Amino acid sequence: MNILIIGSGGREHTFAWKIRQSTQCKKLYVCPGNAGTAQVAENIPLAVDDFEGIADLVLKEAIQLVVVGPEVPLVQGIRDFFEAREELKEVGIVGPGKAGALLEGSKDFSKNFMEKHAIPTASSQTFTKTTIDEGIAYLEKASMPIVMKADGLAAGKGVIIAHSLQEAQDTLRSMLLDEQFGEASSKVLIESFLDGIELSVFVLTDGDDYVVLPEAKDYKRIGEGDTGPNTGGMGAISPVPFADEAFMDKVEQKVIRPTIAGLKMEGIPYQGFIFIGLMNMNGEPYVIEYNVRMGDPETQAVIPRLENDLVDLLWASAKGGLSTKTLRVNTATATTVVLVAEGYPGPYQKDKAITGLDSDSDCIVFHAGTKLRDTEFRTNGGRVVAITGIASDITKALDIAYHKANSIRWEGMYFRKDIGQDLVKLQ
Repeated sequence: MNILIIGSGGREHTFAWKIRQSTQCKKLYVCPGNAGTAQVAENIPLAVDDFEGIADLVLKEAIQLVVVGPEVPLVQGIRDFFEAREELKEVGIVGPGKAGALLEGSKDFSKNFMEKHAIPTASSQTFTKTTIDEGIAYLEKASMPIVMKADGLAAGKGVIIAHSLQEAQDTLRSMLLDEQFGEASSKVLIESFLDGIELSVFVLTDGDDYVVLPEAKDYKRIGEGDTGPNTGGMGAISPVPFADEAFMDKVEQKVIRPTIAGLKMEGIPYQGFIFIGLMNMNGEPYVIEYNVRMGDPETQAVIPRLENDLVDLLWASAKGGLSTKTLRVNTATATTVVLVAEGYPGPYQKDKAITGLDSDSDCIVFHAGTKLRDTEFRTNGGRVVAITGIASDITKALDIAYHKANSIRWEGMYFRKDIGQDLVKLQ
C-alpha cells in the first residue's frame, strides 16, 4: 500500500526507517520530512497543518494509510477533517480525532479524565487570569516543590517545577499574566509534586483492543545531572530496568485498561498511540501526563526493538483487529543520544554543515532537524540527530551510541554525556 507519514522529526524518520522494511509498503511519502526521511521515502513540502494540501496528496497518490507523527495536526483535528470528506473516509489514519486529542491538548481535560476514571495521578487545581489571586492563595498552603503546567501545547517545555513559594508565585504570574507560553498557559494546572522515577509507556489501540509497546525512559533537561530547562528530550533508554513484570502488570490494570475503558465510556473513538508519562513511586504507577502520539526521542529507542511488521500493526490500529496481533520484542537494549544545536532549547542558529552522519553497522542515525543542500547535510532545527545504539545491556549500547556521537561534527554541537547513567546503577 501507499503510506504517508506526517512530521519532520526523529520520530518520523524512525517510522519511515521501520515502515520501509515492510513488504506491505509500496510507496512511502513524508511531509515535510527531513534529510534522513529523504533517504528512504519521498519528501513532500507540506506543513503538518495544511490539511487541504495533505488531502490532495492522499487522493492524487492513492495513499491508503496516514501515520500522524506530531501532536499539532491531531489537536487541530486532521482525523475529523478526513472523516468529514466522503472521498477520504476509507483512508486509514493512525491518530485520534479532536475529542481524543484533548488528552494531550488540554492538561485540565486529561486531569479531569483521570480523576473521573480513578486513574492514579497527583492532586491538582487549575487557575486562569481571572482566578490568579485564588491561585496565589492556593500556593501559600501548598507543599514545596510544586509543579506548574501550561494547559495547552507547549512543545514539551510547558512544565516548571518550583522549589519555593516565591518561585511558584512568580511562575504563576509569568505563565498567566505575562503569557510565558502564549495561549498554552491561559490556564495553568498547579499539581502536587510526585517524588519517584519517571518512565514512558506506549500503547497502540484500535479503540477496543490494544498492544503495549516496549517502555522507555527519556531525559528532558538540557544539562547533565538533569539540570537546566526542559527540552523536547535529550536521550532515551529501552527497556527500563525497574519496569519489571509486577510493575507493568500494575500499569496495565490501574492505568491502561481504565484509560481505554474511559474513552469508550465517554464515547470518544480512539485509533492510534497513547503515550503515558508515569512516575514510579515505591512500585506504584502514577500518571504524570498523556500524549496522543509516540514520544520523541523515545520512538528512536522503542521502534528498533520491535520485530513485528510495523505496517501490520498500524493498519490494525486504523482499521481494527489488534486483538489478533502478538507483539514480538527484541530483548536487547536500545539507547538513544540526541545531538542538539548550540543554545537549544533557547535561540539557536541553523544551516551549519554536518559531517560524519553515515550509519555504522552497530548503530542507527536518525535525522531530526536536518536538511540537504546540494550534497551536504546541514542543521535545520534545535534537535538535529539522534544516535541509537543496540546491544545486550545498557553500558554496551551507550558505548556504541557515544562512539558514533563523537564522530559527528558541526559548529556548536552539544549532547549530554550522562544519558542512562542512573539506570546503569540499577542493572
